[in-house]
Amino acid sequence: MFEKQSEVGYMRAIDGIEQKTLVYGEKTLMVEFRLHKGAILPLHAHPHEQSGYLVNGRIRLTSGTEVHLVAPGDSWCIAGGVKHGAEIVEDSVAIEVFAPVRKEYLPLPESRRSEVD
Repeated sequence: MFEKQSEVGYMRAIDGIEQKTLVYGEKTLMVEFRLHKGAILPLHAHPHEQSGYLVNGRIRLTSGTEVHLVAPGDSWCIAGGVKHGAEIVEDSVAIEVFAPVRKEYLPLPESRRSEVD
């Protein structure tokens, strides 16, 4: 799968956080997150391993009992089942890869897109 850069396809995840699935395969899925200053990603857990890279901005990332102030160029890996969340300190962009594929993040087929637009 190959995908060209496009402004199309961003969806609201929660207040202040937008996401777009970039590419996916049989075992992994890559997502871009646009994170707006002041947004809070509440603590949560899921069975997927999650590796990320902060492209720009600053976030305060909680993973288990650890809290990290994340700056551009920093990366992380959160094991499946570990509670994690984030506070968005500055407008930020993060790229994350999930394994296995998060089916709820798969783009809708063209035939169903008009149902949610």
